[in-house]
Amino acid sequence: MPPDVSGTTTSCRFALQGLGCASCAGKIEAAVQSLPQVHSAQLNFTAGSLRVDSSGPCQELFREVREIVERFEPGVSVRPWAEAQVLPPGRHIRRQLRRLAGGAGLLGLALLFDEFVSRELAIITYLSSYLICGGSVLLAAAATLRRGGWFDEHLLMSLATIGAIALGEYPEAVAVMLFYLLGEIVQGRAVDHSRRKIAALLTLRPDTANLLEGHQVRVTGPELVEIGQMILVRPGERVPLDGIIVEGESLLDSSALTGEARPRRQVVGDEVLAGMINGAGSLTLRVVRPFAQTTLARIIELVENANENKAETERFITRFAKIYTPLVVLAASLIAVLPPLLVGNWGDWFYRALIFLVVSCPCALVISIPLGFFGGIGRASKQGILIKGGNYLEALAKTGTVIFDKTGTLTRGVFEVRQIFPEEGFSVKGLLELAALAEIDSSHPIAQAIREKYGQKLQRRRISALNEQAGFGISVSIDQRSVLVGNRKLLQQAGLNPESRPESGTVVYVAVDGCYAGALLIADDLREDAVEAIKRLRRLGVARIEMLSGDRQSETERIAGQLQLDGWRAELLPDQKLEVLEQLAAQQHPGQLIMVGDGINDAPVLARADVGVAMGGLGSDVAIEAADVILMTDEPGKLATAIETARLTRRIVWQNIGLAFVVKGAVMSLGLFGLASIWQAIFADVGVALLAVLNSVRIIRG
Repeated sequence: MPPDVSGTTTSCRFALQGLGCASCAGKIEAAVQSLPQVHSAQLNFTAGSLRVDSSGPCQELFREVREIVERFEPGVSVRPWAEAQVLPPGRHIRRQLRRLAGGAGLLGLALLFDEFVSRELAIITYLSSYLICGGSVLLAAAATLRRGGWFDEHLLMSLATIGAIALGEYPEAVAVMLFYLLGEIVQGRAVDHSRRKIAALLTLRPDTANLLEGHQVRVTGPELVEIGQMILVRPGERVPLDGIIVEGESLLDSSALTGEARPRRQVVGDEVLAGMINGAGSLTLRVVRPFAQTTLARIIELVENANENKAETERFITRFAKIYTPLVVLAASLIAVLPPLLVGNWGDWFYRALIFLVVSCPCALVISIPLGFFGGIGRASKQGILIKGGNYLEALAKTGTVIFDKTGTLTRGVFEVRQIFPEEGFSVKGLLELAALAEIDSSHPIAQAIREKYGQKLQRRRISALNEQAGFGISVSIDQRSVLVGNRKLLQQAGLNPESRPESGTVVYVAVDGCYAGALLIADDLREDAVEAIKRLRRLGVARIEMLSGDRQSETERIAGQLQLDGWRAELLPDQKLEVLEQLAAQQHPGQLIMVGDGINDAPVLARADVGVAMGGLGSDVAIEAADVILMTDEPGKLATAIETARLTRRIVWQNIGLAFVVKGAVMSLGLFGLASIWQAIFADVGVALLAVLNSVRIIRG
């Protein structure tokens, strides 16, 4: 029965601590998904998290989830996500290490007894070692049988080892369990290491805030502080909330948020963000947003949720794993039955079938592939690059075309009025005043530059009938005079044809009462790393790099020439940028189409691109919402860094896939012809899984 979605949906998140079975994770997810009140369930094995959208309360759902987890993976602890952050890890690993040491010691004794004492004593010691190493596997297999399941790694491992014991291959049976346990330990530690690396971002969350109440300081939780209240940040403390400095100055370290190594000096009037570390000076801040809406909280939520957007490779491996194990088990069954019926020698063919059972679990793939993408997202976050999912990370690795917006992306977006050209009858000051009054309410960087150049208080009562035309400019009545301030197209609409100026920069034209009054030349410079960013993209093999701009032809051409771009389009309205992007997408250049903008007025084109990248996400909620990838600083070169990380991730993921397929395929082929033993099968299963996991960990360690 489909869930009832007519009521309110509650999103619940749980931590699954000690979850070491990747295939069990998929079964847990499917079982939770089948609950009648559940709309959707997503279990992230690598992160150890389960997110459920349900029509029922989380407390009731928690009990049902705990029962399901206990049924599929006994011993795994289920807790609400918020409570799980402070739990000490490691107890489960220590128990496994004790079992491993005891089992290995007994196996060594058994081999000695077998060689020098007696076979009977050796068998008893072998079986003792087998139970110590594999007792939990046998119990899990029994639970699988009670559920009516068959294609479970615990059950298959149990059948393989019991079969080996039945054939008298005691050392091999114990070795399978011993190395399986070793594999669980190493895999668990590797996955836990990666989880801690990602969770390191969560430690940026301050536990307390110093709330100023008059001349007193009261320590409280950041979530209890309201907008407008004052907080004190002492030297060495982490800033608990986003705020404006009202007293003091200091160097603030934002490296954990942006990847920048150099602290920035912040003074009165500057905004500082939660998660930054204060240097030597005390700061008094006025809080500008509650903790739940701080940039830090948004970043934490984004990174926690990123792994729910799975890469296509991950989805393929998930689908493949569902058919791989049944096919291998079917092959093992046929090998155990059909050849002996034709040629006899039941024991030999049964042994060959056991080899297939040992390699029947796709653990190397179902663990290492998600871990690889998990590590790639974590590595990028340390570099000040937030990627919203493995699907976007995988798309970045296939980048073929990059389209940049010009203003604020390749250029600094910090404009200044360089020259003023009044026509006869108008003064420089008068022309500037008219332009500043017209731009009184505009937040555009060019408008801000005009107001800053004017530098005097503007009288709003002089203005009426202000109308902003997107992509053209502003029409307004100033002192009962009709004024137009904008680009050349705006004046042409009014029947004027001002001369196009050849100067480098953006030209703002002004008309008064139907007469051309003059122009202002406003310039913007390239970002410091823009040229090097383009060179890095070239070295990475990006086929085409183009630029879109609403600026005039001459200025856009000048910037494109400095950067040696493959193409550029100028004087584009916002909807025209979308049309151009559609045209570029239709040309079907090889690779993915990446659009890079500031995330503020580029939302439509960012959404249309295969991957939308917003620059300058630090402090910008709009950028975080609009894009698939957020570069936390104003450095276009970080796009190349993101592509490098994506390609490293893809390379390691496909190394793991190739390793698993080649080794498992080789062992099964050799086993079929009697040229492989269970020892080789152990390596093909546990050994390859270990190598793949350790290879994946290289991503985040690098």
